Amino acid sequence: MSVADVGAARVRTTTWEDPVATAQRGLKLDGAEYIAGLIAGDIAPPPIAVTLGFEVVEASEGRAVFACEAGEHLYNPIGSVHGGVAATLLDSATGCAVHTTLPAGVGYATSDLHVTFVRPIGRDTGRIVCTGEVLHAGRRMASAEGRLVDSRGRLLAHATATCLIG
Repeated sequence: MSVADVGAARVRTTTWEDPVATAQRGLKLDGAEYIAGLIAGDIAPPPIAVTLGFEVVEASEGRAVFACEAGEHLYNPIGSVHGGVAATLLDSATGCAVHTTLPAGVGYATSDLHVTFVRPIGRDTGRIVCTGEVLHAGRRMASAEGRLVDSRGRLLAHATATCLIG
């Protein structure tokens, strides 16, 4: 049996804008302005967000909220949404929460991400929402926590992240 015999093929097409040009533009804005621009649609989303279907839905200083539709295009070989999708959402929300605290021209990189998976995620889970909140924002390092929940508010996964500032 070949893969083609398993079922009807699905197609997903993705287009994105030049991420380097977007990042260069973003260096002129402080973190809160940059994230607000993403939400308003004035700044193109990064390719990872387009590819996985993430969107930033809310942000304030020290806080960022992402959402995603848990679809089968995110499935792993055992028939559920890949844990890496949850980890990427948690990394994005915690990182962008840190980003909202940074001045123009200053970036960050995740140095550590600890994820705990609580419940499986499938296409029937529907829209999932991930909230990242800063716990500590220093000059060289920041830490944040994230919570990923389903539409009923049930915890799916949670994480702590450390970001290097520079």
